[in-house]
Amino acid sequence: MSIKERERSLTRDEILTGYLLSAPSVLALLLFMVLPILASIALVFTNYDLLTPPTFAGWDNITRIFGDKRLGICYRNSLLITIGAVSLNNTLGLLLAVGVNRKMPAFLKYFFRTAFFFPVLCTTSSLAMIWGYLLAQDRGIINWMLGQIGMEPVRFLTSTQWAIRSVVMYDVWKSCGYLMVLYLAGLQGIPPSLYEAADIDGANAFQKFRHITLPLITPTAFFALIISSIGAFQIFDNAYVLTDGGPGDASRTIAMYIYEMAFKRYEMGYASAVSMSLLIILLVLTLLQFLGSRKWVNYD
Repeated sequence: MSIKERERSLTRDEILTGYLLSAPSVLALLLFMVLPILASIALVFTNYDLLTPPTFAGWDNITRIFGDKRLGICYRNSLLITIGAVSLNNTLGLLLAVGVNRKMPAFLKYFFRTAFFFPVLCTTSSLAMIWGYLLAQDRGIINWMLGQIGMEPVRFLTSTQWAIRSVVMYDVWKSCGYLMVLYLAGLQGIPPSLYEAADIDGANAFQKFRHITLPLITPTAFFALIISSIGAFQIFDNAYVLTDGGPGDASRTIAMYIYEMAFKRYEMGYASAVSMSLLIILLVLTLLQFLGSRKWVNYD
């Protein structure tokens, strides 16, 4: 066998090995991502209640979206939660990353990193139940503390003014540790020589943060904004356990509305139409973030 024939044989073997190794991941992607999306698209044009065979509904589910007032309220709630959670999570995550990246004894550094990241490891439903007890109007610890300083109890979970804020507060406490780890990785990728040169030039801490840290952390910030925006728009369990979407629909998110339509009212076709609208909105939002990143993300 000639050298060229051996090289071709090795190439074929390598290609076959690559296909075999990637096959489980590709099958999992097809089974749990691609096929459900295709099934959801098909269900958009049907009336299906899980008990009887689906019937063709044409464009009814799509046109229904534009006249659904509850859907508009749920999208507004999800947008408010996204704005609050994304801005606070990223700001606090960056500040925590800067704090734990400072020079300190090793045991303190590991302690603070673990403490801030620990809520991310716990189940959302259990932590939300704990926060429900903390924020309860009559027996909640926070309202008890407010009463000790002469303030009236706050209806964190049953007031239209506080329901969304309570969901955002919990999400920030739960999720900012994850973003802290992302920003910490970005901070540790900045060459120390840049800070040393800034020290020689007499720059103070704020100037180094403004002119070195912020520009070089923008790729990490862009990634954090993308994943936190997508996650916040799909919040379900936080609001479901804390407020159950109430009072009324004051804190009902779009994910909760899809769940209600699909598994409480068994309107699978309309639930699929709403989920597709959410997918389109997330795609447009992500595309806008990518287009806007050209003006502020620094990859140099």
